[in-house]
Amino acid sequence: MTELIPNLWGAQLWLIPAMVIGAVLIAAVAASYFFSAAPTWVRVAAGLAKVAAIVLLTLILLEPKRSENRPRPGANLFVILADGSQSLQVRDQGESKTRGQQLARRLDREAPWQVRLSQDFDARRYVFDRRVRPVADFEGFTADGDGSSLAASLQTVAQRYEGRPTAGVLLLTDGNATDIEGATIDWSQLPPVYPVVLGDDDSERDVSVARVSVSQTNFEAAPVVVSAEVAAHGYAGQTIITQLLDESGKVLEKQAVANVEDDKPFALRFQVRPQEKGVLFYRVRTFAESEEAQFDDPTQSREATLANNERLVAVDRGGGPYRVLYVTGRPNWEFKFLRRALDEDDEVELVALVRIAKREPRFKFRERGGDANPLFGGAMEEGQEQVERYDEPVILRLGTTDQEELRDGFPKSADLLFKYDALVIDDLEAEFFNADQKSLVHQFVTQRGGGLLMLGGQESFVKGEYARTPVGELLPVYVDRAAATPAAEEFKLTLTRDGWLQPWVRVRSTEVEERRRLDEMPAFRTANLVSSIKPGASVLAHLQTADRRIWPALVVQRFGKGRSAALLVGDLWRWHLRKESDEDDDMQKSWRQTIRWLVADVPQRVEVEVRRQQHSPALPVELDVQVFDEAYKPLDNAAVTVHVATPAGASIELTAEAVDAASGLYRTTYVPRDAGGYRARVVAKALDGSEIGRREIGWVSELSTEEFQSLKPNRGLLERIAKESGGEVIEADSLDAFVADLPNRKIPITEPQIFEVWHTWTVFFLAVGLLVGEWGLRRMKGLP
Repeated sequence: MTELIPNLWGAQLWLIPAMVIGAVLIAAVAASYFFSAAPTWVRVAAGLAKVAAIVLLTLILLEPKRSENRPRPGANLFVILADGSQSLQVRDQGESKTRGQQLARRLDREAPWQVRLSQDFDARRYVFDRRVRPVADFEGFTADGDGSSLAASLQTVAQRYEGRPTAGVLLLTDGNATDIEGATIDWSQLPPVYPVVLGDDDSERDVSVARVSVSQTNFEAAPVVVSAEVAAHGYAGQTIITQLLDESGKVLEKQAVANVEDDKPFALRFQVRPQEKGVLFYRVRTFAESEEAQFDDPTQSREATLANNERLVAVDRGGGPYRVLYVTGRPNWEFKFLRRALDEDDEVELVALVRIAKREPRFKFRERGGDANPLFGGAMEEGQEQVERYDEPVILRLGTTDQEELRDGFPKSADLLFKYDALVIDDLEAEFFNADQKSLVHQFVTQRGGGLLMLGGQESFVKGEYARTPVGELLPVYVDRAAATPAAEEFKLTLTRDGWLQPWVRVRSTEVEERRRLDEMPAFRTANLVSSIKPGASVLAHLQTADRRIWPALVVQRFGKGRSAALLVGDLWRWHLRKESDEDDDMQKSWRQTIRWLVADVPQRVEVEVRRQQHSPALPVELDVQVFDEAYKPLDNAAVTVHVATPAGASIELTAEAVDAASGLYRTTYVPRDAGGYRARVVAKALDGSEIGRREIGWVSELSTEEFQSLKPNRGLLERIAKESGGEVIEADSLDAFVADLPNRKIPITEPQIFEVWHTWTVFFLAVGLLVGEWGLRRMKGLP
């Protein structure tokens, strides 16, 4: 109707004559009906109809026209972007065809909306799944892609036509993208996007694993926790079974949730202790209790899809064995029980320096008639570790790999100390280390990223005079002065709130058992009581006296790239003496968990990080490899190769190239083609061909599973894209109306077009209709 409203007059010279003629005719009509004997309503109706016809014909004398800016035919681009992913294979409730089949019908090039669009615009057609690709038309369209790179496809199209007149993008999709999560996208940089939402919120019944994650702890009872979120639709009141399976398909654990509610997700946790090392894959599978057989015969499935009933997760059990250097000032019970505990841990190797005699001036040895400490007389046997001579302390080496390791005592250079992942200092004064060794320990934590644990003893902490030393700086407690020591007091160990939250501090699997364990622990009599802890440190355990006074017992903190801890109990060995049986190994378990925590995040000479490039059309995997030298400084000029093992059994060798912006960083990219678990073995070599180190890493590619994470259209996402880009959401049944109205929207290139309003069938029939109506009314009432 807006096209009938004139904004231009072609014969303005006829304005006065037209007004005169019109006025005369209107006056004549008014006079004739004024003196008529017909009823009033007839006179008024007939008179108004004739007056309207006279006004319309009078305006025609002025040649009314309408001038508009219309898109120049073929000058503007308009993109049709169709979703070709598997998520459109879902059939909505009450529909005989899938979403993809319905979309294929709408994409027929002979459809009226496509014909009209091609008349005004240069239509460009694309299909996207994991990548976007141009098509001449949509003939043979099938929704079978294994990904939905919605954001990347929109950005690719926008970049391809950047600087060219693009009127908009018609986006036909359900909005379930696989490249949106965690992304911050500025949709306003796109041309106007007009999403057409495919599908209804009410789909067929379905059970799905919405998401799955894995966490590894130092809690020995459950080192690996697999968390899953399960959702169901159409199974209200029924029982849903969720299983955890290993790579061979063996069911490791099964959980049932009864009386589920529709569209209300619930969380599950599986605990497993893998026996194998390296990269492992576990599968979480869910289904209704009565429908387990559907996995053997998918044709019998009553669900909308089985593609989202399983999720795969990778677990990295590599990194070891870790080497821990234990240094003590005297043989003691703590070392005995620590060594016994770690003998059962294949991932930790304990190397010890045990001082059995302090350093003495050489002249004292000579007074005894010899030039060596008399302890040499019976301390050594053939094949055992060597000890130092003359005026050096007498030290035993335990757990060394060869005769050269620690031959000169505590390491004096970074390349020797940095071979270890953690350092434990027990009952040893600061004077034992020279100035260079103290600085080396500081570098070990801050630069190497190693772990430092100091145990309580007669010559530790304050009594060991670590104040104002590089080692004392690392400790999470102040050691400049001791707290007031109560006389003949016994101490009970209690966990703080932070301690209860740390799995490696707890020993028992439940809170009740853990409290019982704490109550049954013996009282301790030796403690290094410090005045206060440092800012940023966390107290995980307290020592408490009978009158409720407390002192820190276990304190930890992050320091530089590493971490440090202080265990201020000096006679922890009493705990083991209280055990009731050989099966009661709480103390050994606690030692293993503590040492594992100490080495958990210690970097190796070769570190690998896997990053999914979610916003790239091909969805590649990017592997970043960080290589360090023996002093754990970034190493350039290394040769890094990556051997990728695919789920199909193929092996692919890649070369990681150095990244110019970061020293010691190497990067390679791999595009997974198959769904499943991938393993990659990374090998770094020096210029001379010697191997620096190797790591194994794994990841999961399940684009089809992510496609079906939700069967409901993501209308919220599409509305946000439309709003921020300047478009609007279009209903699928309104495509014809949308295309017809599209020229009236903001278009980059337009040209003026003039339409003659008076020379149209609408105006002609309106004028004739008014005159015929007036004549018919008069004749009906018998008027002349």
